[in-house]
Amino acid sequence: MIGVLARLGRTVLGSLANVGRIAIFAGETVSHLMRPPFYTREFLQALVQIGWLSLPVVGLTALFTGGALALQIYAGGARFNAEAVVPSIVAIGMVRELGPVLGGLMVAARVASSIAAEIGTMKVTEQIDALVTLSTNPMKYLTLPRVLAATLAVPVLVAVGDSIGILGGWIVGVTRLDFNSATYLRNTVDFLETWDVASGLVKGAVFGFLVALMGCYHGMQSGRGAQGVGRATKSAVVAASVLILAANYILTELFFSA
Repeated sequence: MIGVLARLGRTVLGSLANVGRIAIFAGETVSHLMRPPFYTREFLQALVQIGWLSLPVVGLTALFTGGALALQIYAGGARFNAEAVVPSIVAIGMVRELGPVLGGLMVAARVASSIAAEIGTMKVTEQIDALVTLSTNPMKYLTLPRVLAATLAVPVLVAVGDSIGILGGWIVGVTRLDFNSATYLRNTVDFLETWDVASGLVKGAVFGFLVALMGCYHGMQSGRGAQGVGRATKSAVVAASVLILAANYILTELFFSA
């Protein structure tokens, strides 16, 4: 029994220590934001990699999610003669929850793994040590541009994903569920509020920050060799996904608890 408690205690203490290291890493990253130099080229490259190249997977995910959501809501609403709520519920569900969360998870799968593998490989091949030798701060050169790019790009991806998801619901509603196109679009616009859209964009910014932060952190903490890089990549995706879901609950509680 003592041995079990000891192992449990070590696990808890190790987890708390890891949380502290991540918090310090995040604080150090943000602290570099207002201090020169700023590597514009690295930022723009990260913006293209994270934003533009993630657009296809986010768009396809949102399109099929919006269509499936319309079918499910219609099937459920038919039990209560409430089929007319399909446009409004699809729109609200996409912009408040499904758009930001699914977009964040898709970006986490694609971007967090890529960042962790890239930085982990740089650490294994001693390129990060070379940056230090050249008086270049690895946090400012590698971490800050990626975190800033993700924080700015993911809300844009969420906005595009929301639009495509609503489009998917409209396509299914008009072609499969016999909705009038003008009525569907009018119900969508009438029931959406500004804060519904804004809350999703705020979530997107938070999720983007978490995704890039986890990719950079686990890449910097990567062990030596191919196995170390593989573990860092896996840990980055898992940590980013869990943090996205946890942050989504916290933000939803803050935004809509009333």
